[in-house]
Amino acid sequence: MDKHLARQVVEIGRALYEKGLVAGAEGNISVRLSADTILITPSGKHKGALAEEDLVVIDLSGNVLAGRHRPSSEAQLHLAIYRQREDVGAVVHAHPPTATAFTVAGLSMLDPVLPEIVVTLGGVPTVPFAVPGTAALADAIRPYLDDFDALLLENHGAVTMGPDLESAHQKMESLEMAARIRWMARMLGGERQLTRDEVAALLAARAYVPATSGRHPGTKLLKWLEDQKESCKPAHSDRK
Repeated sequence: MDKHLARQVVEIGRALYEKGLVAGAEGNISVRLSADTILITPSGKHKGALAEEDLVVIDLSGNVLAGRHRPSSEAQLHLAIYRQREDVGAVVHAHPPTATAFTVAGLSMLDPVLPEIVVTLGGVPTVPFAVPGTAALADAIRPYLDDFDALLLENHGAVTMGPDLESAHQKMESLEMAARIRWMARMLGGERQLTRDEVAALLAARAYVPATSGRHPGTKLLKWLEDQKESCKPAHSDRK
């Protein structure tokens, strides 16, 4: 087991708990150790009180290679991402309250409102509900993985991914911050969606912004805006 990566997983678990992005044993974190092995948090362990020795090593088939605990109940979700995305080095699954509330209310976070989200993530689609911890959830996220590094899971939570643990963790924090800002804006009277020209300018500037590695829908956002303009109503579903 890589001690440095294990320490990072433990620290991120504590950060997720302290910032209210998970409660108790909720959520899970993993990091790729090699092409076909990952280090993942155990099932049923409080994320704010993890120890390095609690972590489990599994292969991409889900077989336990090292560790004294059962791997996370959401291991299938993580494995689906690693199998489809060779560029992904880490995955964070949490239950960010404001962002999750958007899915419970049937509200989309794919529409472009905040420049930071447009540039770094493009948007955050909502994956239709599937029972947590099942192969059905792993299947449900697959159509989104080629274009997005952050996904909302309907009535459940969110999952973010990146080349390393820090990147995956930061995307989860950014997602929740964006949701809070959007919720506050709605309480103050409403949101202003960015125009097509504004989104195009942000996408053009993206090439000059550091730390924008990963998948991004790019100009598909512009097509989405055109489709929205034609329908003249907000989309509350991001179903593929």
